[in-house]
Amino acid sequence: MDKALEMGKTSALGSLHLLIGVAGSTVIMAVGTIILAILLPVNEVGLYGMAMIPASMITYFRDWGISSALTQKIAGLRADNRTREINDVVLSGVVFEVISGLVLALVCFGLAWPIAYILSPSDVAALTIYIQIMSLSIFVGALAAAAGGIIIGYEKMKYNSFLQILQAVVKTGLGPLLIVLGYGVLGAVTAAMVSIVASGVIAGLIIYFAFYRRNKQQCPAGRRCDIKRTLKPMLAYGFPLTFSNLVVGVMPQIFIFMMAAYATQGDLAAGYRAGWWIGNYYAASYFIVLLSFITTPISMALFPTFSKLNPEKDMHLLRTVFASSVKYTSLLMVPATFAIMTLAAPLVNTIFPAEGNLFQSFYMILDGSKYPYGALFLAFSCLVYLLVLVGNISLGTFQTGIGKTRQVMYQSLLSLAIGIPLALTLVGYFYSIGGATLAIIGGLIGALIATIPNVVWGLVWSWKHYRVKADFGISFKILIATLLSSGVTYGVLVFLNAAVPQGLVLIIGAAVFILVYLASAPLLGAVNRMDIANFATMFSGLGIVSKVLELPLGFMGKICRDKPTVAVVEVPLKSE
Repeated sequence: MDKALEMGKTSALGSLHLLIGVAGSTVIMAVGTIILAILLPVNEVGLYGMAMIPASMITYFRDWGISSALTQKIAGLRADNRTREINDVVLSGVVFEVISGLVLALVCFGLAWPIAYILSPSDVAALTIYIQIMSLSIFVGALAAAAGGIIIGYEKMKYNSFLQILQAVVKTGLGPLLIVLGYGVLGAVTAAMVSIVASGVIAGLIIYFAFYRRNKQQCPAGRRCDIKRTLKPMLAYGFPLTFSNLVVGVMPQIFIFMMAAYATQGDLAAGYRAGWWIGNYYAASYFIVLLSFITTPISMALFPTFSKLNPEKDMHLLRTVFASSVKYTSLLMVPATFAIMTLAAPLVNTIFPAEGNLFQSFYMILDGSKYPYGALFLAFSCLVYLLVLVGNISLGTFQTGIGKTRQVMYQSLLSLAIGIPLALTLVGYFYSIGGATLAIIGGLIGALIATIPNVVWGLVWSWKHYRVKADFGISFKILIATLLSSGVTYGVLVFLNAAVPQGLVLIIGAAVFILVYLASAPLLGAVNRMDIANFATMFSGLGIVSKVLELPLGFMGKICRDKPTVAVVEVPLKSE
């Protein structure tokens, strides 16, 4: 087995462990947020979402790229068999994260009132308390962030999965309970904060007992860590990533902040309670996390993979890994994105019916949704994920993994320079011509536009310096196969919508989409037998997952247009 395929198999195993955490925690949190969105009035869902904004924004200023530096340094030291130096890196990173987390938590606490007043003047007292509660999560979350970087550097993804699931269980179990007991939004916010605290505390214990103490026993007695000297190269590596994190994390929050401020004006003008329109947006955003099933495990597993490659010595391998990562990520991500966009209406209507409950959605024809604008906002929210076709997900992990964080910083600065003026003007302009609905749509479009310059510059730079790029011909075929699947599914939805309960419409639509895509992708040449053989090989050691994949891979393999290759003969699908 060649090196690229072996690395792919290692990444697949890491991706599985991450997927278990992402999928498990996302499903658990999805249940919790669905219950929350059912129990709370629409406007209170909006207030809950607004309470999360300040802490979410400030958190991205806490890290300074140290969590990524921890992953990169630990992975590199392990590859060079310099394990005795790892403890210095771990201790320095944790100390930095905790101190910065404490400082920024106090900043968030102090700014709670003015932020609350801008977001919702009519609920400023309550919203201030919610924001202050969430400020504690900035401090405790710092430990969890450091732990995440360390765990991924060691490639012990199962610990990361455990922490994600733990946080999800605490949040999902405690939140609805406190709401039922009468604490409303306060209960939901408290549960979110407590879940982060629990995850952070357990993360600290795992890092100490599983990694730090074990390495310390191998170090010479009396050896002390020079935190300042150790942090200097880590900050040089990680600080430029802060700007990348601002684009990835803070930029969308800036748009959401502006959307919330204008949507509140729209609420009052239309006679709704503050938070109604932004509540529709947050109800839609709950479904976006479904896409993290794919993006998070792949990007996190690819990071240590790229970190192990020498861009000067392994240029051919680097190109192969990059192109393959874009192709295989797109094969999963693009259809998932279009499926959510196409099925947005039955999805929202099923989970949040206007009348009755979730179970009635599967056998009764109910009129609309509790969140009438949720499907519209969900469709627009998905658009940014289609940039995966040109390599958006692989690009960031590639540049960061090979240590070119300064270039990442330059690209991010460009997006910031474009995004901030867009956030300040575009949302307001859309509001002036179409009210709160267009204000939110304008914010989503603006976030997409602000991301594009970063991606374009990164792609040009990567090609110029390393001849690394996506196979755009394959990306086009994947897009066509997905559009065909989406078009057929939409036609079925139109035919079924008036006569079938929304739950059944959702199930039938999803089945049609999957079947059409599995057939059209190989017929159009988006997938060939070599790809299927590689998928089967990379996932061959994943137990039940490889068994589940046998059926769709076997189906696609039988209708591929290309002739069987030697690789397929050497690594046949078990179903054949």
